[in-house]
Amino acid sequence: MPKLLDQAAIDRYHAEGIYFPIRIFTEEQCAEFVQKFEETQARDRLHIKRKDNQMHNSHMLVPWISDLIHNPKLLDAVEDVLGPNILCWNTQFFAKKAHDPRFVSWHQDSTYYGLSSSEVVTAWVALTPSRRENGCMRVVPGSHKAQVPHNDTFDENNFLTRGQEIAVEVNEADIVNVELEPGQMSLHNVRTFHGSEANTADYPRIGFAIRYIPTHVYQTTGLRDSATLVRGVDTYGHFNLEPRPESEFHADAIARHTAAVEMQLQILYAGAAQVGKRAADETAK
Repeated sequence: MPKLLDQAAIDRYHAEGIYFPIRIFTEEQCAEFVQKFEETQARDRLHIKRKDNQMHNSHMLVPWISDLIHNPKLLDAVEDVLGPNILCWNTQFFAKKAHDPRFVSWHQDSTYYGLSSSEVVTAWVALTPSRRENGCMRVVPGSHKAQVPHNDTFDENNFLTRGQEIAVEVNEADIVNVELEPGQMSLHNVRTFHGSEANTADYPRIGFAIRYIPTHVYQTTGLRDSATLVRGVDTYGHFNLEPRPESEFHADAIARHTAAVEMQLQILYAGAAQVGKRAADETAK
């Protein structure tokens, strides 16, 4: 099968821990996604009383989001860096309204995921323009080569569960702004330093983060986690495999989603001094 990414792009991803931009959807498709996101967000709050706007693992609840994580062109790019057998471990919307003060502190996703390998890639899909002024993702290329210590802040304006941030200084000269147009995406490694600032613009920034892993990766916490097989075969059985949602907010899908989110919150908060408000919101269904 022809590669979506050429060898130079693949080599750059492995060398820098980040590669962008990759065109996956048209701007017209993204306008439809944004409309669907806003409609789904309202229904999400109605059905399971979530209070934030990240809609964790909503691919388990809503068919159009499930279709998105299974998109063949998107998976072609992921396969180029992970190989042919792929699980979707987690999804999350990052939506900042105009002049939204919320931010994402500098962090490495690998710190709290509990996964056995750094062979984990986040596909960050821009549904609206993602620019410096509206709080685009920022990364430090090459920072994925080592794990560093983190501190928990539990800052209420921080999108992250624990408000976690790296305990080392980031040199401004090393930072790259991951600016994307609607329908473009970036791929970044689970250990790449990344974060984003508040939205100072008059328009929103909406992105969809999809965490993909090869099927040989497993959960090291001893907890039985779940994931969605999106390409290839799973001969390892490390995860309970999640089916596609029967329909939007189907009762069986809600039950599976509740169990999956509660399990991942146990993993993300393992060893934390406290459980943040966001976790309480997630479990107050």
